[in-house]
Amino acid sequence: MDFSNLNINDNALYESMGFICGLEIHQQLATQKKLFCHCPVGLTNRKYDAEILRHMRPTLSELGEYDGTALMEFKTKKEVIYRLYRDRTCTYEMDDTPPFLVNQQAIDYAIRIALLFNCRIVDEIHVIRKQYLDGSIPTGFQRTMIIGVDGWIPYKDRRIQITQINLEEEACREVSDIGHLIVFATDRLSTPLVEIITGSDMKNPAEAAEVCRLLGNSMKITGLVRRGIGTVRQDVNVSVAGGTRVEIKGVFKVGNIKHLTAVEALRQKGLLELKNKFNDRFGSNPKIEYKEENLTPQFSGSKDIIGRRLESDRPLKVLGLSLPDLADFVSHPLQPDWDFGSELSGRVRVIACIDSKPNLFFYSHRHRYDIPDTVWDNIRNKWQSRSNDDVVLICGPSADVTTAVNEIKIRIGELAIGVVNETRQDMKDGTTDFERILPGPDRMYPDTDHPPVKITDSRVENNRRYLSEPLWDRQKRWVAMGLSGELVNALSLSSYADILEPLAQDNKMPLKRAAYILVGMLTDLRRSGYDLRKADRERLKRIIESALIEKWPHKRLKAALIMLAHGDSNPQETKESFSPAAFDKFWEDAQNKFNSGTSNDKCGKFRRFITGRLIEQFPHHSEEVLTRIAQRLDCK
Repeated sequence: MDFSNLNINDNALYESMGFICGLEIHQQLATQKKLFCHCPVGLTNRKYDAEILRHMRPTLSELGEYDGTALMEFKTKKEVIYRLYRDRTCTYEMDDTPPFLVNQQAIDYAIRIALLFNCRIVDEIHVIRKQYLDGSIPTGFQRTMIIGVDGWIPYKDRRIQITQINLEEEACREVSDIGHLIVFATDRLSTPLVEIITGSDMKNPAEAAEVCRLLGNSMKITGLVRRGIGTVRQDVNVSVAGGTRVEIKGVFKVGNIKHLTAVEALRQKGLLELKNKFNDRFGSNPKIEYKEENLTPQFSGSKDIIGRRLESDRPLKVLGLSLPDLADFVSHPLQPDWDFGSELSGRVRVIACIDSKPNLFFYSHRHRYDIPDTVWDNIRNKWQSRSNDDVVLICGPSADVTTAVNEIKIRIGELAIGVVNETRQDMKDGTTDFERILPGPDRMYPDTDHPPVKITDSRVENNRRYLSEPLWDRQKRWVAMGLSGELVNALSLSSYADILEPLAQDNKMPLKRAAYILVGMLTDLRRSGYDLRKADRERLKRIIESALIEKWPHKRLKAALIMLAHGDSNPQETKESFSPAAFDKFWEDAQNKFNSGTSNDKCGKFRRFITGRLIEQFPHHSEEVLTRIAQRLDCK
């Protein structure tokens, strides 16, 4: 497969492959407290107060079975370090005490989001445990609750199904993951979040990205969710005809979804091609005659890349494994700059914890390494290798090498299946890598530490009253107003979008300029340190309205908005009266002190100077006074 001419915009290609995609969006809620305790929500940059060490092990489900993902994580033999913060972590997070009663504010926020997406709210909430043995949750399970089911959102000429909306607790924040040691910070742990699960209704990569953006923006404008880096996470489920569901976990940003889902579809297509070739060559129940040999003495003390690793502090082993009649499989491309050999490396990195790069050395890739050809020739001659036989060298601690060899054999055997149910991680370079086996139903079971929560009809209707107009309806109206797609997209993310609606009632109002002020000027002012999100909305609307009607110059409006930002951020009352006479005297004194006037060459400096003095002397103003200040600061 040639990835040099990859076309992610060829929707017909992906639809012909039987592409289907579903989304799981995890969005933190804007509550003050965590979900099952009274610790405050919020990250911290300060040094942690303590550390604890934990080891994870699988437990039987209610039906007496082990979850495959839990068994896989147990094979990694990870040591887990948790960094604790006195003001962010309590004994609940460390699984030393049972949960407190669930955060009722979080339940109400989740109900509103479920209603926004046309879900049917459950009559009674039951807390469920969902096993996580990757160490990200100290208890080894996540507490989750179903809030709404059977919802939908409009998209193009059809509906996207919202199968389920859950309320659950956030996991820890990963600090590092090296070898068998993984370190987590617990400040984020147990933050309330909603999980939005869609049906497999997206037919091509472009639709996957568009629906994800629509869902995310719809939640953001409600004011019920937290915003910023790390507050939202997108998981994308992809499959093609003949394949199976593969989950791309933790997509870095929505803009990556289109490329990643396209590449995943082609990866599955490549694996299906390998399946047919593998079954033709080895049969559906293959018995491959592997050969193994300990090559540590041969490499000890040498100066090649493996030899340098052997000189480290840990006692390492080099093992050679023959891959009979598999060289063309190892080199078969599956992603950009990624072949089946890379798939084997990813499995070994995660499960055997041999994570140095490269962690596997293939004869078919020998041009990538500093291993002399004579070394390869000696190994192949000893095993009487044929032209299509491959050899892989594994270097690491003895126990890890044993695990690696077993995983390589398992992964090669899975070629007979084709596409394997697994979770993959976004590598932020347009490719994905193995993360873990896809969890099954055995990982979930009832939580006996928390009682059910009854959801009454009156509570649902009370929350319905807080709902604002859905984003998709607003977008239709903004387009009808004549706003460009760029402005519509920007308004979809803006916390000031509600101000546009009353302005639109005046037919003579220049709406395009109004929209630019809301999504352009106010954003630029915030980045410059003047945040108007906490300003009085009515005062802000009246100032913008006056500027539009009276056609204020840009700098006059900017000066008024800066004064409003400072005035509303200072709750203290003005001690000195700000009458017109007092302002005129203040202006004259300021001019004298600046020794300037308002000449064009010094206008900008004077404006900055006098704005600072106004803020210092008169921290709170009416919009009439702000207009007067802005007119004087116009410097014309």
